[in-house]
Amino acid sequence: MIIEAIVTAVCLCADCFAVSTCSSTTLKSRLHAGTLFKVSLSFAFIQAGLLLIGWMAGGLILGIVRRFAHIIGGLLLGYVGVSMILEGAKGNMETRDLNGWKNIILGGIATSIDALTVGAAESMDGGNFHSILPLFVSVFAVTMLSVISGIAFGRSIGNKVGKWAEIAGGTVLSALGAVMMFS
Repeated sequence: MIIEAIVTAVCLCADCFAVSTCSSTTLKSRLHAGTLFKVSLSFAFIQAGLLLIGWMAGGLILGIVRRFAHIIGGLLLGYVGVSMILEGAKGNMETRDLNGWKNIILGGIATSIDALTVGAAESMDGGNFHSILPLFVSVFAVTMLSVISGIAFGRSIGNKVGKWAEIAGGTVLSALGAVMMFS
């Protein structure tokens, strides 16, 4: 059960890594540990929280979310991606504001819609609180680690290729959003 929870968490957090990598490519200033902790903790709370909400709502939300999750997630990723492309094309190379709650929440929700569905599916599979707990803890921890790793990786790329990294990152997020919406 623990191995399954960790594998599921890794799969759910792949997009958290992608978004945090792409969103951090233009950071120029030193990123303080407190900010890194705040961003990763926020993503983890959103991801694990939506997993838990999905589990609590169970069958009710499963039908609704399964039908529209790809559209909601795709639109959110598309918005973040297009914003990054436009900022990169302007050439201003403004520091991406990872302190801004709007960016954190948009990124967190865009990457966590699938966790809501997984939680609902776990509930429909007859899982009780003791069976969802390992998954909840795994999703929380793996999300934090994936965001921290993504930010570190994105910063190293951004320091080398500047605005082109932001344009490329925005393009990748927009493409992920489009694929999500039409799959």
